[in-house]
Amino acid sequence: MSVETAALSVLAVDDERPALEDLARLLRSSPQIAEVVCARSGDEALRRLAERQFDALFLDVRMSGLGGLELAGVLDRFASPPAVVFVSAYEDGAVRAFEVHAVDFLMKPVSKRRIEDAIDRVAEVTGRSIGRAAPAAGPAAAPAAERAADDGAREEIVAVERANGHATRIVSRASILYVQARGDYVRIVSDEGRYIQRGTLAELERRWSPHGFHRVHRAYLVNLRRAVEMRPDLGGTAVMVLSDGSEVPVARRQVSELLHRLRM
Repeated sequence: MSVETAALSVLAVDDERPALEDLARLLRSSPQIAEVVCARSGDEALRRLAERQFDALFLDVRMSGLGGLELAGVLDRFASPPAVVFVSAYEDGAVRAFEVHAVDFLMKPVSKRRIEDAIDRVAEVTGRSIGRAAPAAGPAAAPAAERAADDGAREEIVAVERANGHATRIVSRASILYVQARGDYVRIVSDEGRYIQRGTLAELERRWSPHGFHRVHRAYLVNLRRAVEMRPDLGGTAVMVLSDGSEVPVARRQVSELLHRLRM
């Protein structure tokens, strides 16, 4: 039986349009759901999760590109990860689904009763039940409590695209060495590879400066926590050497400020 809950926001993910439409229709029919946003792939879902927070993620296990299990496996790197419910036509993903702390696993075709059961579990795990405390223990509640306890300490992540534009990845911001302006995009260089992201260097500077990033040049934003050396260059400019050995130019007007910040 359903418990009364505060309205939930849900991201529904399936790469098959009819299945996604059916799932969204069932979710929207529940009085416990305030909003259902749809995504046609794991990559699109990852981008939406990076943009805003959802209470729950209902997703297919097998999808082209970024699969449901792979996507769920990285959710704990978000500050406030959603509760996960898998929806699949195959039983073989059930064991791995609960290894990534899914709160439920629904078999297709999904009935309205099973959807309501899953929504109840989401409400309990996320603490959205009204007049009823969320469980203090149990296989579904425990991971949620652990996630809430260390939200403040979790590494922040960034959704980026591979340079060829064929896939979306998430990387920790701490792993990023520097960002280079490239027209309407920026090129992100990290320990894990080279990526692109739509936007401007000025936007990233505003958002990332509290996290140790500094605009050293009109075309470069650098993670100062990864800087190991700054060498003087011609005309009062300089070159910053990063922990991987890469070098980034430093504009003349930035040299004195950087020397002070780096205590060189």
